[in-house]
Amino acid sequence: MLSLQDAKNRFSAVVEAALAGRPQKVSRRGKPAVVVLAAEEYERLVKAAQTQRGSFQEHLMALPADDVPRAAARPRDVEF
Repeated sequence: MLSLQDAKNRFSAVVEAALAGRPQKVSRRGKPAVVVLAAEEYERLVKAAQTQRGSFQEHLMALPADDVPRAAARPRDVEF
């Protein structure tokens, strides 16, 4: 893993490595921050995620209807 400063100093090499199929992890203040990867690989990952994910409606319809415990609270009387 490269520090941010090292990645800045060697940006061309970081890009070349990513284009060669070796994603480059970069840390900031000692913690993982970003990964530099080739645009083709990024597009492949996005496309794969989209094909695995259904629509929001499909997600809602897949939720278990009877298995979810419902609150037994009753509305309270309110005086106006």
